[in-house]
Amino acid sequence: QVQLVESGGGLVQAGGSLRLSCAASGRGFGLFGMGWFRQAAGKEREFVAAATWAVPLTHSADSVKGRFTISRDTAKNTVYLQMNSLKPEDTAAYYCAAYETGRGWFLRPDYWGQGTQVTVSS
Repeated sequence: QVQLVESGGGLVQAGGSLRLSCAASGRGFGLFGMGWFRQAAGKEREFVAAATWAVPLTHSADSVKGRFTISRDTAKNTVYLQMNSLKPEDTAAYYCAAYETGRGWFLRPDYWGQGTQVTVSS
């Protein structure tokens, strides 16, 4: 069983930046990849970005391309989300996700974190 712990959320002004981190534990190395989803109040969860472990293959949603960058440290089973040029529309709870295999890549992860709140003010 894999456990995920997110950190780095907070309150920031529009145009500012934040970096989220997520570390996986409870399992040996060998995850297919890790990623991020978000859920705004009253809305459905949506995909943000994901990265594979074996090679630096990444994918991100159109809404964040050019502003958010996902990266990973495979040796530490850790994924990061660098968020720049933040907009009020980015306000949401951000959830870390892990893919045990490639079966659910990238929309169906196998594990979820508890979430960290990101609030962008106008």
